[in-house]
Amino acid sequence: MVVLGTRPEAIKLAPVVRAMDASPSCEPYVVSSGQHREMLAPMLTALGLKAHTDLAVMRDRQRLAGLTGRLVTALDETIREERPDVVVVQGDTTTAMCGALAASYERIPVAHVEAGLRTGDLYDPFPEELNRRLIGRLARWNFAPTERAAAHLRAEGVPEGQVLTTGNTVIDNLQWMLDRGEGEAAFRTGGKRILVTLHRRENQGGGMRGIAGAVRRLADRGDCEVLLPLHKSPAVRESLLPGLSGHPGITICEPLGYPDFTATLAACDLVLTDSGGVQEEAPSLGKPVLVLRATTERPEAVDAGVARLVGTDPGAVFAAASRLLDDESERDRMARAVNPFGDGRAADRIVEAMVRDCLRPPAARDGASG
Repeated sequence: MVVLGTRPEAIKLAPVVRAMDASPSCEPYVVSSGQHREMLAPMLTALGLKAHTDLAVMRDRQRLAGLTGRLVTALDETIREERPDVVVVQGDTTTAMCGALAASYERIPVAHVEAGLRTGDLYDPFPEELNRRLIGRLARWNFAPTERAAAHLRAEGVPEGQVLTTGNTVIDNLQWMLDRGEGEAAFRTGGKRILVTLHRRENQGGGMRGIAGAVRRLADRGDCEVLLPLHKSPAVRESLLPGLSGHPGITICEPLGYPDFTATLAACDLVLTDSGGVQEEAPSLGKPVLVLRATTERPEAVDAGVARLVGTDPGAVFAAASRLLDDESERDRMARAVNPFGDGRAADRIVEAMVRDCLRPPAARDGASG
């Protein structure tokens, strides 16, 4: 059973589902929580996925406690009915945490895709850091995207046999989509093209309003086109639209389908984002990334020199972006196509490991799990 509910989860679990479909030992059963309901359905279509069950638990402006309670209850009912051999979750969403918890209540082993990411601050990002730490304690398989992530898990006491470094499945899916040659970039002009994506809960409100001011200053330069695919969250829209609407240098659009987003990312000159997935995808395409957060659980891109952590201070955001736009040599140094997140075969490794362990005799499995 593959549990997902957001666009990023769909993107990163689609290669796993495809690898399961290709394996004679697996039968994937996809469960959607609908956590990003309006954004998820077109994403599933673009990725060739179909949810067997839609839990439909979302409410407008819901609180985390209410969402968590509804998700655990609905997932428990689905798991008890379907009795899967394994429950697969991805990343750090509330959907993923509840999927792992509900499976553990039924003593069904959990596979955590993209395990081991850490900032070291339990409340930044929130609730993502909390979720991924909890899942790490529940999972039978922790599929770490990098050696750094695997080291975090080992340092926390996760047994060696439960940690496997696979690469990140986002690279699998990016290569799959680029090979298909679908999608069209959403930029309208030939100026310097800046792609902005914002959605983090901790940035909503004052942080996003400040970023909007910096983005507007960049558009005021006159040599740039800013493209902002606007997240469906009402809190995000209330934070960004007042400061950005109506500017001729800013294109605000609804969330792009995955083929168009991939083409848009490939066509841009600079990325400003608080998204984790975009931090992974952009370096694969040689796109410099300014990370609009105080912390990142993906420091590999920063260490490789293809991303910079700039925070949310409007002056710092504007200065960092302007420097890259004006200094071609510095932009070129960051644009080196260094990919610290994998080779595009992560999903194959994940499915092979689960199949191998599930088909081993019980005594051998118990010994491997510590």
